[in-house]
Amino acid sequence: MKTPSPAIAERAAQLRSLLQAAGYAYYVLDNPTMEDAVYDQLYRELQTIESEHPELVTPDSPTQRVGDQPAEQFFSLRHAIPLYSLENAFGIEEFARWQERWQKLVPETTVVEYTCELKIDGAALALTYENGLLVSGLTRGDGITGEDITQNLRTIRSIPLRLSLESPPSIVEIRGEAFLPLAEFERLNQEREKSGEALLANPRNAAAGTLRQLNPQVVAQRRLKFFAYTLYLPNFPTPPSSQSESLEWLHQAGFLVNPNRKICHSLEAVEAYFQHWEVQRQNLPYLTDGVVVKLNDYQLQTELGSTQKFPRWAIALKYPAEEAPTIVKTIIVNVGRTGAVTPMAIMEPVQLAGTVVQRATLHNRDRIQQLDIRTGDTVIIRKAGEIIPEVLRVLPELRPQDSKIFVMPTQCPECDSGLVQPAGEAVVRCVNSSCPAILRGSLIHWASRDALDIRGLGEKIAVLLLDNGLVHSIADLYQLETKRIAELERMGNKSAEKLLNQIEQTKSQPWSRVLYGLGIRHIGSANAKLLADNFPSVAQLSQASCVSLASVYGIGPEIAESVVNWFRISANQALIERLQSAGLQLSSEVKTASESQLAGKTFVLTGTLPTLSRSEAKALIEANGGKVTSSVSTKTDYVVVGESAGSKLAKAEKFGLKLLDEVQFINLCNTL
Repeated sequence: MKTPSPAIAERAAQLRSLLQAAGYAYYVLDNPTMEDAVYDQLYRELQTIESEHPELVTPDSPTQRVGDQPAEQFFSLRHAIPLYSLENAFGIEEFARWQERWQKLVPETTVVEYTCELKIDGAALALTYENGLLVSGLTRGDGITGEDITQNLRTIRSIPLRLSLESPPSIVEIRGEAFLPLAEFERLNQEREKSGEALLANPRNAAAGTLRQLNPQVVAQRRLKFFAYTLYLPNFPTPPSSQSESLEWLHQAGFLVNPNRKICHSLEAVEAYFQHWEVQRQNLPYLTDGVVVKLNDYQLQTELGSTQKFPRWAIALKYPAEEAPTIVKTIIVNVGRTGAVTPMAIMEPVQLAGTVVQRATLHNRDRIQQLDIRTGDTVIIRKAGEIIPEVLRVLPELRPQDSKIFVMPTQCPECDSGLVQPAGEAVVRCVNSSCPAILRGSLIHWASRDALDIRGLGEKIAVLLLDNGLVHSIADLYQLETKRIAELERMGNKSAEKLLNQIEQTKSQPWSRVLYGLGIRHIGSANAKLLADNFPSVAQLSQASCVSLASVYGIGPEIAESVVNWFRISANQALIERLQSAGLQLSSEVKTASESQLAGKTFVLTGTLPTLSRSEAKALIEANGGKVTSSVSTKTDYVVVGESAGSKLAKAEKFGLKLLDEVQFINLCNTL
């Protein structure tokens, strides 16, 4: 076997140290320092190193133990049966390999029957009942011993103090998950904000912290819930013979059992269940980060047994990580259509929220200094709004000695013009309007789906047009000739005609889309619709003052000033004249609220939308004749649902109301 290099040995030592510190913070202090998904991936990196180089394995490695010791504030007790963690599978391919492994151990098994249950993102508990009465409740702890928090658990109403069975067993142990419903999490944070207290980070951490409160009254006030999912019945004459029977037994005994479980008879059925809940979990009133798959038959579970850490008969099929660790290879800068110079981290490829990510924005010079990010650093990245990858933080413990400090350039990398930093802004900009990057970005934005929607005019074609001198502004698109385009590399007459037809069709696009396509700073598609509705021609908009613009509900002073400044520039005035001559729609008919398709329609907004503020969404609704109310009823026509939607969503589903995400909502408004 190949001897590990000093760099590999150092990396393993760094990972051990970091994971041990994270484990202590999570299990002992109840103060997590990293997301579970990040811990999992760093843990697997260490596992890979140790499997390839066994001589690097140390007795204190996190891979050699179930967990860390429980905190000492509560009395510790030994679990009657070890509370194992589950092996993770990140994707259906890994699940398939797990299935192959257990089938090799019991080759005579021909029938596959799995129980699939949602993996609740909370805190694991073990409850013991004697003759039907709750006598103890322990946290998971290190899997061998846990903390006795019985008094706190008695305050959770979904944990029965007495089993609802006529002839309860002499002793039974119940395993399950305590969690904080999203609506309660939102309520608690609203109360804490009003009283000036620090907000709770997330429902999972809030649930774990609540369980370890020394005052049971605090626990009662936070309204935790408990889902039961595992049953141990020693010396019971007729115990359940399967996981599905156990869940039914728990339900009959008075426990809350997750109703979204399903028995699956094939890998394909498990995959379908997994994919269904990957989408639908956004509508659940609690957090789930995956699916727990168990072999349903208890006899088969017994035959398979467990490894030192995991049962062989169960696995956690996890959803794609929303945060992940990776290594920065280099840092570059990009120039956008507004001239903003944005530093970008180029990283080792990593799977994040279902896609492979290799680039992440670093925003600006101030953000780089705040992060103290360098080439060679191990960083945690996430998708902001599940769309744009960004660096969340650096792990300095894993920094190599040869890491390099990044310095922002003083010259534009595209046109070599001097860069400037406008007063009051963190962004450095290129102010050369002829900069190729600015022109390229303007073309791509003009052709984007929410603007003029020119299919076929992507970045490659935009570069071709610019490099060959055919386009110097978006107005030049309407002067293009078939012959000149056909002469470009990999084009031809057919492609040229198709592109020109697409460009010609933009002349029928409404004024609001043209306004958005102009690329005025701070004007998104929703704001463009608001402005077009209130200023139904470019002449009216160009003459509007900051005061009149800002008086539109949803348009603030910053947006108003941006619009006024844009129309003051002579080059932009010339652009408008050329677009008008080309036949673009720079005005629209004034539509009264009674003529709108939303006239009389009632909307409710819940959760946080990816790009629209609540005031902007409300303004869009009212501008189109609709109205917004604060409560859901059977008279509500639409419920616009964002991230962390609360009880309003559950009520809307109960009434069978029409649900819209942000994209559907904007599309509805744009069709009017």
